[in-house]
Amino acid sequence: MASKRAGDIMIPIEDYPHVPHTLSIRRTAVVMEKSYIEVEGRRSLPRALLVVDDECNPIGCVRRRDILRGIEPQFLKTASVPERKRLFEIEIDPNLVDMLSGRMGKAIQEQSKRPVTDIMQPIKATVEHDDHLAKVVFKMVSLDLNLLLVLKDSQVVGVIRSVGIFREIVSQLYLTE
Repeated sequence: MASKRAGDIMIPIEDYPHVPHTLSIRRTAVVMEKSYIEVEGRRSLPRALLVVDDECNPIGCVRRRDILRGIEPQFLKTASVPERKRLFEIEIDPNLVDMLSGRMGKAIQEQSKRPVTDIMQPIKATVEHDDHLAKVVFKMVSLDLNLLLVLKDSQVVGVIRSVGIFREIVSQLYLTE
């Protein structure tokens, strides 16, 4: 890996999609659905949105799967796995699914009113603007993360996504052939 640093491949913090900590899960889902990130002329959907406090400082992130887990109806969370599966076995009674979908829809709507802070993931690690990509890769892999905040002079200045790291490494591998 050449001498690239975290700051060389980060997405500037002002360009990364984010939501306020007071937003509901429902509104967060809408923002996520409409958000995209453009890097070097390529558009991609974010795997996660940053959650920010009142001063716009990142306090966490929310992934698509966090939203999906967050809207799971309470009555399903308390059921055992076999009970959950049985609820969706259409062969039992096709009308049962219609009945459940009404109940399910209401329960999902109710869960989606909760604040995004109920489901967000805390910021687990950061990297420094001057950190070598090898250190960034190590942190991502060892902590099983796909998003890291980049700090410069103790201020958040950007975000590095695993897809950005991957592209950089692939381009370096390609250059060495």
